[in-house]
Amino acid sequence: MMEIKPKIYWVGIKDWELRRFHGEEYSTHRGSTYNSYLIKDKKIALVDTVWTPFHEGFIQQLDREIGLKNINLIVINHTEQDHAGSLLYLMEKIPNVPIYCTKNGAAMIKGHFHKDWNFNIVKTGDSVELGDYKLVFVEMPMLHWPDSMATYVAGANVLLSNDAFGQHYAAPQLYNDQVDQGELFQEAIKYYANILTPFSDLVKRKLKEVKELNITIDMIAPSHGIIWRDNPMQIVEKYDLWASGYHEGTVAILYDTMWGATKKMALAIAKGLENKGIGVKVFNVGRMDKNDVITEIFKAKGIIMGSSTINKGILSDTASILEMIKGLRFRDKIGSAFGSYGWSGESPKIIEQRLAEAGFDMIMDPIKMKYDPTPEDLVDCETFGEQFAVKMKEIFS
Repeated sequence: MMEIKPKIYWVGIKDWELRRFHGEEYSTHRGSTYNSYLIKDKKIALVDTVWTPFHEGFIQQLDREIGLKNINLIVINHTEQDHAGSLLYLMEKIPNVPIYCTKNGAAMIKGHFHKDWNFNIVKTGDSVELGDYKLVFVEMPMLHWPDSMATYVAGANVLLSNDAFGQHYAAPQLYNDQVDQGELFQEAIKYYANILTPFSDLVKRKLKEVKELNITIDMIAPSHGIIWRDNPMQIVEKYDLWASGYHEGTVAILYDTMWGATKKMALAIAKGLENKGIGVKVFNVGRMDKNDVITEIFKAKGIIMGSSTINKGILSDTASILEMIKGLRFRDKIGSAFGSYGWSGESPKIIEQRLAEAGFDMIMDPIKMKYDPTPEDLVDCETFGEQFAVKMKEIFS
């Protein structure tokens, strides 16, 4: 339990061992935190809980620090298990305490736990007085679930933002000015790229709406990772940037290979791009962490993707990344495809089609090579990279 503002306490959990999240979908190289907040005013409010496996220690800590029966209300900003997972066990102890959540939140809590507790449905602008402080609720649907909302602590100028502005990042310290800035922003952009990218239009609108509320924000306390206390609006500005067709002007080459031929093509294409002054990163998707690859796609302007042909199709890791790309709905990115084959050679066309279906502007026809590429073939690949670079510069000049 740590006081982050007068009468406002962090009562969360640091999960140092976590390495996969959302089942096996999201990698967490630096662990994560489940941030819950306790406000000890004339009324005592608990905002969010922690992930289900940690419920016992969480509830024991609350009971030891304040006594569970002294909690006057619970706010559930989001019903996913990493936020509301301990609610069932908490409500067994204090079943009549009111729960403040959105309409969708109440429906989802009932769906998760099959209980009909004392729900108080709120919408944007609704509030509840605690004493010196007041909780003001801001609906944030689809950021990143239909039930999501944020809670603003008026009087303390603290925004309890839930998933927005968070990171899967367990650090020795609690605040943004105390941690490694490279690690922090790498985890923040990875979080945005892999979770919030499909909702970028909603992010833009919600940021505009929050700004129009004309509230002072001295601290942003999300549900994962560190708390933004030093210039907290810097992460809001980053979200505004990331939601606006963000890219770093680079090209990401993604490939998978069976016997090395497709890798040789990838490296030759990369050389061609570099010949024309384009920054490039090359990733073997069969060996790279998928979420890290998605982050690099998010940062790139152009994507060139290749695979060997297998059973008239593409390698499974390539297919997996393409499925992720489709769901994330990247915008304003260009692409092309390549690949090697032994007898049928369908892979480049398959990749081209799937990238196009995902919204990429395919600016060049695919290139493919039979068997192991010859020196002349690799010159053709290098030329392919140069041509892609020229077209890219023409489009974005």
